[in-house]
Amino acid sequence: MPVYKDQLNREITLQGTPRRIISLVPSQTELLFDLGLDEKVIGITKFCVHPEHWFRNKTRIGGTKTIKIDLIASLQPDLIIANKEENVQEQITALEKIAPVWVSDINNIEEAYRMIGSIGEITGTSLRADDLISQVKKELAVLNSPTQKKYRAAYLIWKDPYMSVGGDTFISDMLRISGFENVLADQTRYPSITTAELRSKNTELVFLSSEPYPFKQKHVDELLAELPNVTIMLVDGEMFSWYGSRMRYAAGYLKALREKLR
Repeated sequence: MPVYKDQLNREITLQGTPRRIISLVPSQTELLFDLGLDEKVIGITKFCVHPEHWFRNKTRIGGTKTIKIDLIASLQPDLIIANKEENVQEQITALEKIAPVWVSDINNIEEAYRMIGSIGEITGTSLRADDLISQVKKELAVLNSPTQKKYRAAYLIWKDPYMSVGGDTFISDMLRISGFENVLADQTRYPSITTAELRSKNTELVFLSSEPYPFKQKHVDELLAELPNVTIMLVDGEMFSWYGSRMRYAAGYLKALREKLR
C-alpha cells in the first residue's frame, strides 16, 4: 500500500489510487478539477465555487470550518484533502477515523508548487500536475522585473478590526513577486492594523480583498477619508490567495493591476 507524506510531514497510507475524494479547500477543489478528477471527487465545501458545475452538482459537506462529519462518513471517501489553516485540528482528528487525510500547509509560492505536485502524485495525475506547475511558473516569471517600482502596500482581509497579512503568508509572497512591498512583512500571519499605523509605515497603496471580508466601494470611501494620500483599491482575493490552478490566471490579473497604477 502506498505511503505519502503531507505538508505537515504526516504519513498517510492509501489502499491505492483514490477513487472517492472529498476536498475541504476551495483552491484545491479547483485544482482537482484541472487535474481531470471529475468523477473521483464526491464532496466539496459550500465555498468551493470553481468550477461552477461542481458547485451546483457535487455534494456539499458544509463550510471549511463547519463540516458535516456524518455526511462525510456516509459518502465513504478513500481520501480527504484538507489544509492546516482552513481546517481546525479537531476536524482533522475526527476525519482520520473515516479516511486518510492529506493536509497542505502553504505559506509561499514554492510550497504551492509542492502541493500541486504532491496531489498529482497521490491521485495518479503527475503529468498534468507537472504541466500545470510549468504553466504557472512561466506566467508568474513575467511579473518579477527588477526595474519596476516597488509600491509600499498593505493587503486588508478583514474589518473591525482591520486585519492584514504578515510576511510569512502566501498572499505576501504573491505581493512580493508582483512588485509590491508588504508594509507588514516583519509580522506573522494576520495582524490587526489601524489607519494610524498605516500612515506611520508610509503606506502608498492599500488593497481591499474580496474575501474573506467582502470589501465594497463604501469601504474604499471610508478609508480614503482617513488616508487621503493613499491609493486604495478593491481587488479579487482569489488572485492573491488561491494557491492551486487559479495561479495560472493571477499573473495576467496582477500585471493589469500594476498597469492601473501607472
